[in-house]
Amino acid sequence: MARRQSEDRPVYPVVVAKNVEAVMRDGAVLRADIARPRMRGKFPVLLTRTPYGKGVSTRLASAGYVVISQDMRGRYASDGEYTPVFVPGYRDAEDGYDSVEWAAGLPFSDGKVGVFGISYPSWASWELASLRPPHLVAMFNGGFGTRLTDWELGGVFRIGRAQQWLFGTLAPDVRRRKGLGPPHTPTEARENFEKDREKALWFVPLKAMPDEFAGGVREVYHYWLDHQHEDLFNFGARHPEVDVPVMHMTGWHDRLVLTVDHFTGMQQNGRTEAARQAQRLVVGPWSHGGDGPRRVGEMDFGRAARVNFTKLMIRWFDHWLKGIDTGVMRTPPVRYFVMGENRWGRATAWPPEAKPVAYFLRSGGSANTPAGDGGLSQEAPAREAGDRYDYDPRDPVMTLFYANAQDAPLDQGRLAGRRDVLVYQTPLLSRPVRIAGRPEVRLFAASSARDTDFIVKLIDVHPEGFAHQVCYGIVRARFRESFARPKLLKPGQVYEYRIQMLPAAILFQIGHRIRIDVTSSDFPNFDRNHNTGGDDYGEATFKVARQEVFHDAKRPSRVILPVML
Repeated sequence: MARRQSEDRPVYPVVVAKNVEAVMRDGAVLRADIARPRMRGKFPVLLTRTPYGKGVSTRLASAGYVVISQDMRGRYASDGEYTPVFVPGYRDAEDGYDSVEWAAGLPFSDGKVGVFGISYPSWASWELASLRPPHLVAMFNGGFGTRLTDWELGGVFRIGRAQQWLFGTLAPDVRRRKGLGPPHTPTEARENFEKDREKALWFVPLKAMPDEFAGGVREVYHYWLDHQHEDLFNFGARHPEVDVPVMHMTGWHDRLVLTVDHFTGMQQNGRTEAARQAQRLVVGPWSHGGDGPRRVGEMDFGRAARVNFTKLMIRWFDHWLKGIDTGVMRTPPVRYFVMGENRWGRATAWPPEAKPVAYFLRSGGSANTPAGDGGLSQEAPAREAGDRYDYDPRDPVMTLFYANAQDAPLDQGRLAGRRDVLVYQTPLLSRPVRIAGRPEVRLFAASSARDTDFIVKLIDVHPEGFAHQVCYGIVRARFRESFARPKLLKPGQVYEYRIQMLPAAILFQIGHRIRIDVTSSDFPNFDRNHNTGGDDYGEATFKVARQEVFHDAKRPSRVILPVML
């Protein structure tokens, strides 16, 4: 007999089977671990597909599910050739479809299948969902956006995380399977990175990366470098083919927070009205992956920020796969955490209704560093001098984030001494300002280079000086009009850049300051622009760029905040 949890749900004893084979339509054999209740009867299935080495959740199985964790094609125990997510030719949509139907036909399956995953496994879920396997009932996904060009924000290679992920996580198993030398495990690769003090980040040109890092994945690495600004996924166009309920999970400090676009796309364009009505979105203050903690980076967002993803997943799938009224569909379509207030907001759609309010960049020509004269004002400028700085790619502004290259709220005050960062901030706020949505910066700027980058950061400056990076955006100048048709700059000519920042929800409290930083590097979150107008990934030449930001009546640089009234 099953025991009962405090939520009055059964807790079943669990049995686990290893490397269970599933044959795909082309004959390839993929292998999975399966955890299920150790008793007679049939149960719904929860499937996740991963390139990281399968590991099955007995917690989910004890709640009355057949839980399947499958090695994707060409990974670990599965047969076939592995093609990474960013290279054409992968078979993950078809493999996913076949795996759902295989899972539905297992002798202990009741025929209902839910799919789940965060990050790459989320991508795998969306791939298969667009083919509509008949036995797929619902999904629980997060940590992956709709477009590859959002993943590599602004058309710029996110070198810090990309190298750790490709060389440290994906490459070791490829090297093992090809009979190449170590590292053969992610642990070995991580140790190598640490021993070498992350020297791969600084290697130029990137396309000449030595085999100790790129061995086994050099061809796909070069493809990624050459095509990382192109949209291979285009999930937005495939939402009309998806007809299942989805719980979407992400965090404001997740570099893949554009997961929210999946929710919006499905709510507006899902295949059926039932599917459109059955979308739910939860956005906390968290970073990438794992359960939702209260502490993120150097900030404590309070008890309200804590969310147990496994418990929420069980509530979601109990409703859709077991027909249990868990109350999950009586919650509002959107639950989003308001930082600064440290409470949850509710909405029927994302983003919630807000008024665009412009804050103009102002200064007397000396906005360099927080000690400069840069200001933010709702009053438009008249005649003002611009601000200048030199961007030297040999000495980039360093990213403040986790050691695994995931975003986190760390004090930006560590960068206060850099004169290549322009700082514009309000006086101490006399009334709170609450925003929810995607801020946008309209930046009028000129450069001495034929190509360069501009990075903008929205920062909440606390009374004690802590500078919380709320969100950011970047533009590579050659992609200012289009990813498909890059255009180099005319040195010295002023251009208007529209830089859309990542979404956020925050209350800027009384006594705080709203701040915008403008610079040209954020390394290694983004790779350095060499300022030559050439192939930044194939050349080792650097040039210093003289940058000028304008804020006058004819060129009113500004940030537009989505202010909730």
